[in-house]
Amino acid sequence: MQKITAAITAVGGYVPEDLLTNADLAKMVDTNDEWIKSRTGISERHILKGEGKATSDLVVPAVLDLCKQRGIEPNEIDCLIVATVTPDMFFPNTANIASDKLDIKNAWGFDILAACSGFLYALTTGAALVESGRYKRVAVVGADKMSSITDYTDRATCILFGDGAGAVLLEPNHEGYGVLDSILKSDGSGGKYLNMKGGGSLNPPTHETVDKKQHYLFQDGQPVFKFAVTGMADVSYELIQRNNLTADDIAWLVPHQANKRIIDATARRMGLSDEKVMLNIQRYGNTTAATIPLCLWDFQGKLNKGDNLVFAAFGGGFTWGATWVKWAI
Repeated sequence: MQKITAAITAVGGYVPEDLLTNADLAKMVDTNDEWIKSRTGISERHILKGEGKATSDLVVPAVLDLCKQRGIEPNEIDCLIVATVTPDMFFPNTANIASDKLDIKNAWGFDILAACSGFLYALTTGAALVESGRYKRVAVVGADKMSSITDYTDRATCILFGDGAGAVLLEPNHEGYGVLDSILKSDGSGGKYLNMKGGGSLNPPTHETVDKKQHYLFQDGQPVFKFAVTGMADVSYELIQRNNLTADDIAWLVPHQANKRIIDATARRMGLSDEKVMLNIQRYGNTTAATIPLCLWDFQGKLNKGDNLVFAAFGGGFTWGATWVKWAI
């Protein structure tokens, strides 16, 4: 029996209309455009505004875009996986809420929480479901409303994050295209450097947790940066070595868009030129689980069938990983 692989057959994306520029942030905290660009590469971010708007409202248009590209209805999806650290609420999960808004009645769904590595974790999980032969269409979405957990008085973190969603559709393939290998890793000892302390069973919401700003993300920048540079670069190199690939074999590196210096270090480790690196951090900032699929959404016109892509990410937890995909469309 011929092996089933999970191929990406369509890509969708969505970012809100409202922009938060570096000039806007300079009015809020002690910073400026040159300082932000030189350290992160970011010029602007998209922010989801409006009463009652949540992460599911990013997921829905991304999935609708995905379905339009594939020529299917949402109800033809078998499973919806949402990678996010900003769920609408703890339960029901955001995949369930989004499914209701999409009028999906024949699918099951769940959320995956792995911070900025969430899309890779979800993609690998979705691929396994397709490879099992039980599911024909699995939608994998990375989506985060990071503005909901960002402290806009903290200049170290508020410059980094934006809101958005990206989605891919996985379907069975018998020609060797799709998700071909993944190396996923985690190290819980890194949790103290990048986290959100409040809101869970350890620190339920109280006046004290709100006063201490524990419901905003916390990041100790230097150890996170140091670990991200080595972790993301090393796992990407390990992936291509394990599969006997060289820099010449790789058409594109699709890196998590957290910091241009981290992206550059990963490309150098793999021996890739800048021309082979997808970069849109200047337009969106760090959208956490959405960065990799938003890159695919932006660059899909430059992709060719058979291209070898390496997805790479690093996130809080710590979580990190790399995935090899042979492009199918």
